[in-house]
Amino acid sequence: MYVNRMFCVFIPWSMQIPTFECAFQYSECYFRFKENFHCEGNVVIGAFFPLHTFYTANKTAYGNVMNYYKDFYLKYKFNNYQFVLALVFAIEEINKNPHLLSNISLGFHVYNVPYTEKNTLMSTLIWLTGQRNFMPNYNCRMNRMSAAALTGTSWATSAQIGTLLQLYKFPQVREIILTFGPSDPILSDRGQFSSLYQMAPNDTTLSLAMVSLMLHFNWSWVGLLLIDDHKGTHILSHLREEMDRSKICLALVEMIPVTWTSFSYNFWKNLKKIQESLANVFIIYGDIDSLQGLMDNLGQQLITWKVWIMNSQWDSTKQADYFLLDSFHGSLIFSHHHEESFEFSNFIRKVNPYKYPEDPYLPKLWYALFNCSFSKFDCQLLENCQPNASLELFPTTIIDMSMSEESYNIYTSVYAVAHTLQEMSLQQCQMQSHLKGEKMVFFPWQLHHFLRKIHEGDHMSLEWKWRFIEEYDILNFWNFPKGLGLKVKVGTFSLDAPQGEQLSLSEHMIQWPTKFTQIPQSACYTSCWPGFRKATQKGRAVCCYDCIPCLDNEISNETDVDQCVKCPETHFPNTEKNNCLQKSMSFLEYNDNLGMVLITIALCFSALTLAVLGVFVKYRDTPIVKANNRTLSYILLMTLVVCFLCSLLFIGHPNTATCLMQQTTFGIVFTVALSTVLAKVITVVMAFKFTIPGRITRWLMVSRAPNYVIPICTLIQIVLCGIYLGTSPPFLDQDPYSEHDHILIVCNKGSDVVFHCILGYLCFLALGSCVMAFLSRNLPDTFNESKLLSFSMQVFLCVWVTFLPVYHSTKGKVMVAMQVSSILASSAGILGFIFAPKCYIILLRPDQNSLHHIRNTAYTRRNKPL
Repeated sequence: MYVNRMFCVFIPWSMQIPTFECAFQYSECYFRFKENFHCEGNVVIGAFFPLHTFYTANKTAYGNVMNYYKDFYLKYKFNNYQFVLALVFAIEEINKNPHLLSNISLGFHVYNVPYTEKNTLMSTLIWLTGQRNFMPNYNCRMNRMSAAALTGTSWATSAQIGTLLQLYKFPQVREIILTFGPSDPILSDRGQFSSLYQMAPNDTTLSLAMVSLMLHFNWSWVGLLLIDDHKGTHILSHLREEMDRSKICLALVEMIPVTWTSFSYNFWKNLKKIQESLANVFIIYGDIDSLQGLMDNLGQQLITWKVWIMNSQWDSTKQADYFLLDSFHGSLIFSHHHEESFEFSNFIRKVNPYKYPEDPYLPKLWYALFNCSFSKFDCQLLENCQPNASLELFPTTIIDMSMSEESYNIYTSVYAVAHTLQEMSLQQCQMQSHLKGEKMVFFPWQLHHFLRKIHEGDHMSLEWKWRFIEEYDILNFWNFPKGLGLKVKVGTFSLDAPQGEQLSLSEHMIQWPTKFTQIPQSACYTSCWPGFRKATQKGRAVCCYDCIPCLDNEISNETDVDQCVKCPETHFPNTEKNNCLQKSMSFLEYNDNLGMVLITIALCFSALTLAVLGVFVKYRDTPIVKANNRTLSYILLMTLVVCFLCSLLFIGHPNTATCLMQQTTFGIVFTVALSTVLAKVITVVMAFKFTIPGRITRWLMVSRAPNYVIPICTLIQIVLCGIYLGTSPPFLDQDPYSEHDHILIVCNKGSDVVFHCILGYLCFLALGSCVMAFLSRNLPDTFNESKLLSFSMQVFLCVWVTFLPVYHSTKGKVMVAMQVSSILASSAGILGFIFAPKCYIILLRPDQNSLHHIRNTAYTRRNKPL
């Protein structure tokens, strides 16, 4: 509500602000004013403030008068007039205080500090000697007791005045803006400036405060505009150190020459670098005087797409014009924290030219802003003024109602002098009681001892003492429309706060430059959105990155992350890789399409095998069944049924029991089948190869010794399976890696070596059977099945040799389906090649399944000509 009210009040003024830079052709009233402001007292404080200056553009001579020109221009810095008001307010407050400097009144002499060093020293000598045509080392004001001098705002001005006053041993109390203050290596040199006291707080944490602000808004690409002197070099070193520690990079660094002053109107050749820089945030560091030229040029360009972070408040009256936009709207200013003074605001409201007729600046303010006219009889009187005219109605760009930091330093400096005089007065009264009631007498150099005690913070019997506070207020400059000129506190930085809580901001109160509709970004790369991470570019600053996608199984759910985060094993990243999703359990289910197909095939082949077994049982007395060892055929057919059915152990949700039974059942059952085939082959070979049967051969044939191959081979496989289950048995396991979005529930084989030994043993039996059958392929028997046995074993070998590489190259349910398919294919191969021809003869060609057909076939072969 307050801001809105102020906004409405200053809108009319924003359209009418004069430039305060006018050509006056030697106006009689204008120059009749004395440019010094005096208020006498028992003890006087000299104040040197930059309030106005004269300059000429073309130096057109005015007659024969030396150093006078026709095109004189007068430039007022009315925003600095608050310095005078703070001085008057502090002295009036002290003089009204009965407990401080009783019977002693303070006075002041205000002197303007022109820009040139010559005029600065001349003003100082005028104050020392008491005459305009002064003579060095002569004082014409013997009755005046001067206590101290207030100087500012430039450190160079303080150094010049301090060097001169050092000769006369005047203690100098200096106020500064948000510059180095006590950390200034030049002014802190006691050997050179033993009488100089810097009253502004230290700036030791300014770099940390600014970098903390950058980290808060993720600004990693920042430009610097610094004064090219020892202060600029010092702050550059500190900023580089803090930025390197926080991984913030410098886009560019421009050092502004100290000779580039507020009166340099040449276009700054490096201004284009700032305008075209990718950095949207710039730090400007310097004091009021050294920054004014830079601020003028930046203001003229209407650069509304940069955020300026500053340590100093500047004179914005010169940029007053008829534009609504302002280059510095949305700027952030770091100001040393100080207590607000409502009494000072009330004091300003009551100030007017009639209350302080000796003030030469108030009539000029009233003349410029309230359209008052000078009296024809007395240039100190005004006519035709508004009855309710007040400094409160002035735009804040000219007179700010709240006490600025530099004004606060003036206020505390005056109190430091007052308490110094109070302490010295008390000591004199104690030492010379007979002087009680007489006027206090002292020399300025005697104040050093007492002033130094206050400045260094020693304990004194006073309620007031000077304190250095490591705390900053962060001000946001509101100047839209141009002329509003509000500096709104939006945050603080306190070094004494806990780590992580040093910076406090109210982001909702911050107004950014007019180009930005949200928090500005300042980086040398495009923000890496969730799902991407930053990757350093070779050959560029560490803050410059490329954005690359997160790797598989990694995500990033924030912008500009350095590293992606891996999803837990039970989760997988979504397509955008900005979130982890829960994986679903996966196995070869019964109701799965692939599972249903395999089950159907296994059951169909099992039923077919049982049908073949039924046919063989029904036609067991026929020659073709009897000739091929029907007992072994029965065993083989029943084993094949189990082979087809054992594939069902691999389908469905695995458990511990099925995991233990899968490979062992598969190995033992197929061993029985293959050993049965081997027994059939051995039987055929023994029947036809031993042409001269002896006792041993006859005994082997009669005792059916080849049938013992089955239990012997099976026993070997059972031993291998026992070792398998005893050493490293299969177990239930979960595989979260093989498939992207599933957790596979699998039976871990345990020992790969034993598993491959089981499989290798089966292949060995198949190979042995194949070789034996191949050797007996040409035996002269009508129902010789050697060829059929050989083909079936070749198919078995092809299936399982192909199985191994495919099995190891697949994962999950496909791997399980691959083994099931191999079981079904090899079993079907045995069934088809061995029993299909026999069933064909039994069922479709019964005429060939008789003894008569066998005899005719044998007779035909014997009589066949060679």
